[in-house]
Amino acid sequence: MKNLLTDIAGVRVGHAHDAALASGVTAILFDKPAVASLDIRGGGPGTRDSALLDPVNTVDGIDGIALAGGSAFGLDAAGGMQGWLAEQGRGFAIADALIPIVPGAIVFDLLNGGNKKWGRFSPYRDLGYAAASAASDSFALGTVGAGFGATTVNFKGGLGSASAELPNGVRVAAIAVVNAVGSVTVGDGPWFWSAPYEIGNEFGGHGMPPTFTDGMRAMRVKGAATATAIENTTLVAVVTDAILTKAQARRLAMSAQTGFARAIYPVHAPLDGDLVFAAATGAKPIDPLYGLTELGTVAANVTARAIARGVHEATALPFPGALPAWRDRFGKS
Repeated sequence: MKNLLTDIAGVRVGHAHDAALASGVTAILFDKPAVASLDIRGGGPGTRDSALLDPVNTVDGIDGIALAGGSAFGLDAAGGMQGWLAEQGRGFAIADALIPIVPGAIVFDLLNGGNKKWGRFSPYRDLGYAAASAASDSFALGTVGAGFGATTVNFKGGLGSASAELPNGVRVAAIAVVNAVGSVTVGDGPWFWSAPYEIGNEFGGHGMPPTFTDGMRAMRVKGAATATAIENTTLVAVVTDAILTKAQARRLAMSAQTGFARAIYPVHAPLDGDLVFAAATGAKPIDPLYGLTELGTVAANVTARAIARGVHEATALPFPGALPAWRDRFGKS
């Protein structure tokens, strides 16, 4: 176990980013089509092909998930991933036609200091292709891929991941792009809201503060009264090797949203586009009631851990006025 999304067999992840742009793309690829669904709780989401993930709709299997910066421009990343998948002969078959199924979602990172004057067409389609080409069973965390330009209210955001194995051998893992309107830490200290769910010292092992102050409980959001819905979002993809129906995948996504509440303060606001993709590779059976409940419980835990790791592993952008990274203040521990 590498504590990554790719601890689920048949799943690969790749990044592509541009330092001058201060943005990027993360591609999640499935070796075989995965059953998937989606749950959206934030008030300002940006998605592509999200309707087909509704359990009442026809297509069950997806070939990948595109996570990107760039706001609505970043939705082009899924097209780049489709291009790469098409070259591999992947896709939903309709007679002789193959259509790679790649839902996607974006975060807003257009005001982070990077050069976004790209001309007529955005670079996200090419970044999506490059991310898919780079996909493997190991990948970096922090200021990479779709998390390259991400921020929170007080520290640099980023991309995180975590995994777990249930007693029955079923695995579940999460990947998170943390661009939250609120805070992932308690106040400005080293403590993460996710601390009760930390495994080992994966995000520093600092636990919770000895006492809570009114300042720690106060709501702090990026931009305060001038914040807008499109400026923030945390994206999560949860993947399991369990056998799930599309409706069960939707339930898993809903359960995983609990991890947002454990990791970000405040969360699920009209200022965010928070959402969870849930996908199942279909290798191991589970009980449809108790088993799915247990799976959802652990999915929420790995979601909370992945969000904390996204901030813990991030490095600051080299622009005037850029937010500090957690590590700038508290070191690597």
